[in-house]
Amino acid sequence: MRFLADAVAAGVAECGADVIDLGQVATPTLARHIARLDADAGVVITASHNPAPDNGLKLWTPSGQAFDTDQRDRITEIIDHRDYVFADWDASGDRQRDSTATAAHETALVEAVESDIVEGLEVVVDIGNGVGGVTADAFSELDADVTTLNAQPDGSFPGRPSEPTAETLTALCAQVGGTDADLGIAHDGDADRMLAVDETGTFVPKDVLLALFARYAVQEADGGQVAVPVDTSRCVEDAVTEAGGEVVRTKVGDVFVAAAAAEPAAVFGGEPSGAWIWPAETLCPDGPLAACKLATLVGSRGPLSELVGSVDTYPLSRDNIAVEDKAAVMEQVAADVQSDFERVDTIDGIRVDTDDGWFLIRASGTQPLVRVTSEARTEAAAEQLRKTAVDRVTAARE
Repeated sequence: MRFLADAVAAGVAECGADVIDLGQVATPTLARHIARLDADAGVVITASHNPAPDNGLKLWTPSGQAFDTDQRDRITEIIDHRDYVFADWDASGDRQRDSTATAAHETALVEAVESDIVEGLEVVVDIGNGVGGVTADAFSELDADVTTLNAQPDGSFPGRPSEPTAETLTALCAQVGGTDADLGIAHDGDADRMLAVDETGTFVPKDVLLALFARYAVQEADGGQVAVPVDTSRCVEDAVTEAGGEVVRTKVGDVFVAAAAAEPAAVFGGEPSGAWIWPAETLCPDGPLAACKLATLVGSRGPLSELVGSVDTYPLSRDNIAVEDKAAVMEQVAADVQSDFERVDTIDGIRVDTDDGWFLIRASGTQPLVRVTSEARTEAAAEQLRKTAVDRVTAARE
């Protein structure tokens, strides 16, 4: 990772721009600090929740919003065509170190919540051997009782896989469930994601957590829009509508959610992967901020298990189907589905709404997979929709 950081810094400086090195910090820490330094852009070197070989660059604007598709395509084009200009030998940029970013992020987190609500809560924070220690520091500053797991940064992730899921958070569930803790918090490697465990040691379903954040954001703002991707459960739309808000659906990916969350009417954006965006704070998914927001909900509204129980859910399944040519498969699926169903949305993949529920078929952005999501009000209807979607993909693959 250090070699990548040095290469980026050298390339930027060679083209005449100054480089400010923040050291090892969380992704939202850097995204927030761009504007504080009056910088023009930010670069994070990370594999995020993926294995180490996936290390790469995340690019950020001063608003904290990730570079959009057009901006990334333009950078790719410049690199492919070597269309960059080196500075004269005496006009290269400088490189300096700034060690204030994490402290500034911690201060922002503390100021974003009411300290008397969080004070005294018992919180277990599973940092996952990543760089999300700012969460534990903020809770300590807020006078919560904090216990940490996997707190030592280590890129080999000896404690658990980087991505926090129900399967990888067994230690956190056991720690919370076996103590008097009020909730558990877990981050991925670069801490832009946050998932949770309730006081009984039970993993909080991702769509339910999204519904909770969205509902209370709308209530606090007395209305507004919530941006979510097309594969989000209907429980989120139910919660938002009941609170007096409106759901806006986007392509899958926090960059698309952030773009919709940047609109004036938006009060929140999130996706079930664990990326949560409060646009009044930052357009970067901020796992530590989400942790503090969730603790505020627990401190002011009651036990997390009861909050989870207040969200009506439906049977939902997500499947992955291996394919050799996902573009060809999706083209065939799109033709078949659009000829057989009336309510079809093609904003990202193929989403079909029926009287019983919905299903979504979309190609993975990074793997040779087609992903299928289905949901309905009954188990039987959900299974039938899942089978319908899987059969369409299977037939197109053959």
